[in-house]
Amino acid sequence: MEEAIRLFAAINFLIIGLSHIFQHRVWADFITRLHGKGRAGAFINGLLSLMTGTLIVAFHNVWTWPAVLLTALGWSFVMKAAVAFLFPDRALKSMARVRLDNSHLFILPGLIMVVIAAVLGYSLWVN
Repeated sequence: MEEAIRLFAAINFLIIGLSHIFQHRVWADFITRLHGKGRAGAFINGLLSLMTGTLIVAFHNVWTWPAVLLTALGWSFVMKAAVAFLFPDRALKSMARVRLDNSHLFILPGLIMVVIAAVLGYSLWVN
């Protein structure tokens, strides 16, 4: 099951990461529109993190190096979702920083996601 979650994460991080790099304006528009929905938008954003995070932590509860990095990333998604659901105004404050004119800020997280996908893919390939 751990290998299946690594594959799930690698595919997700690769596609979403590349999308952050090449479609950063669309991501900024998406977050801006979610922010415009108020607390419901914060809930939608939280739901996306919760689904990925809980899938990772439920099936990849590994606490040895380097696999612990994926587990920690999963828990960070769960915590992000918890903030969105329990403190939606705080999540909205964070979302409010996103604007079309600073959409280039999505590129660095996209690069990080692509690197994570490559590391996960490599770990699947060598095992």
